[in-house]
Amino acid sequence: MKNNSVPTPFALVIAAVITAPAGAHEVLTGDTRLACEATLCLAAGSRPNECSPSLSRYFSIHKRKWSDTVQARANFLSLCPASDQTPEMRSLVSAMANGAGRCDAGSLNVTLRVWNNWDADGDRVFINNQMPDYCAAYTGHQYTNLDDLSPRYVGTPERGGYWVDARDQDAAVARYNDRIAAEDRRRRNDEWYR
Repeated sequence: MKNNSVPTPFALVIAAVITAPAGAHEVLTGDTRLACEATLCLAAGSRPNECSPSLSRYFSIHKRKWSDTVQARANFLSLCPASDQTPEMRSLVSAMANGAGRCDAGSLNVTLRVWNNWDADGDRVFINNQMPDYCAAYTGHQYTNLDDLSPRYVGTPERGGYWVDARDQDAAVARYNDRIAAEDRRRRNDEWYR
């Protein structure tokens, strides 16, 4: 398993920008500082308490349309001077704006619901087991360290599979397997009585 800290070259660039953007005596302040801190915090696998102000600022950005929210969040992260220094940093800002806050297990279980009206048992809801592209771009970006922490899918869609946090995967698999075994026993018993 990977270390859950931010990749060193990326962290050094952000740290250097936060502490000395234009000269050795200047320190970033306000939204510019919060944008750099949010970028660093959103890339990290674990988020210390020091991330709270910058992440609160980032997640407080809401617009009427989701596409406007994504753009406003990208604009906020772009306030950090390091955000456009390389193509990788520009792609990181885009990946964060599109994925941060949308790629956890709870969000995926809501947004990836699919209704099946053609099921013999009537309408059924399934949760898709394919992670959206924006989540793969965010969790798998070379400047993030989230891949080992990204949500995992347990089971199969047609048998009630769902997304769980990586740390909960083993327990969730055990519960899922117990539920499937119980459902299969009930089906066999029902068929035997017919």
